[in-house]
Amino acid sequence: MFYHAAMTGTDRTLLPGSRVRARGTADNAAGRYEPTARVAFDDGWDIEETDRLLKTEVRAEIPRSALTFNRSPDLPFDRSVNPYRGCEHGCIYCFARPSHAYLNLSPGLDFETRLIARPGIGAVLERELRAKSYKVAPVAIGTNTDPYQPCEAEWRVMREVVAVLAAFRHPLAITTKGTLIERDLDLLAPMAAQGLLRVGISVTTLDPGLSRRMEPRAAAPARRLEVIRRLTAAGVPVRAMVAPVVPGLTDHELEPILAAVKQAGAVAASYIALRLPGEVAPLFRDWLASHVPDRAAKVMARVRDMHGGRDYDPEWGRRMKGQGLWAELLAQRFAKAVKRLDLVRDMPGLRCDLFAPPPRAGDQMSLF
Repeated sequence: MFYHAAMTGTDRTLLPGSRVRARGTADNAAGRYEPTARVAFDDGWDIEETDRLLKTEVRAEIPRSALTFNRSPDLPFDRSVNPYRGCEHGCIYCFARPSHAYLNLSPGLDFETRLIARPGIGAVLERELRAKSYKVAPVAIGTNTDPYQPCEAEWRVMREVVAVLAAFRHPLAITTKGTLIERDLDLLAPMAAQGLLRVGISVTTLDPGLSRRMEPRAAAPARRLEVIRRLTAAGVPVRAMVAPVVPGLTDHELEPILAAVKQAGAVAASYIALRLPGEVAPLFRDWLASHVPDRAAKVMARVRDMHGGRDYDPEWGRRMKGQGLWAELLAQRFAKAVKRLDLVRDMPGLRCDLFAPPPRAGDQMSLF
């Protein structure tokens, strides 16, 4: 096997002898900003290659900033914190995959195997929150990549962030499908009791086999339901997120998922239709052809019906729900199910009036 590229670029295929296990994709196509791609071909030499299991690599980044602001009209928050870049969960449908192209890495296999942790981000966040110009509003975490992915067990970057927000009594919204959130209940439960926290748990399917293929290193569906139970028992309000709904593959599970999360203790629910921006579309099409070839054409036909004939419609207001007949039917089914199950769509707002930077050593104490 021989690799060739005229210029530096991301390998489209794996190195000879590499084995991929429990990954969403084996494709490592170059990102859209790379000038070339490497292609593997047989050079005729009959040489046995070394057998290597592809492992996750995590490198550290020194964060210069912590808070990221957005002005998207269809997002319920304007600021977020990203403890990690890339995500080992390896969900094939992940809309965040294209962000790895900004790092000159592949949105394919690199996204789930070449991760970047941001230790020290807690201190940076504290500095930003202490700025006189800072105006408090809820911080969202997990809206890009999962803060409680497996590497958090070692790096503990998310715990840094939560500890700072808890100390400042800052409102926080977390989205995750990771079980490590249970580790931080000592910080999260008191925040919830003060009205400073809500958590969204993503449940895509109740089928463990399908979940293992589609979300290879994420917690199994039953384990996610258990996370909802444990958070609820600790007093943390949980929104179950049926996300994404894959038309023609998981959409028939909408009502059973909502019933299961309600039984587990969720108080609210939402859904997001499958979205395939940038490099995600070809990766997902390849995954369909490999794992559910009998349904691949149907799934993509439904996806295009919901996105104006395209794999993805980026328009605000449509990108998360879709449009057309199938989108309308999905919205109606969801509305009827949440009403029947007494699940709310909009949770109470998080408190911002408790925000107070904690005193530091040497600070002048207030007389009042």
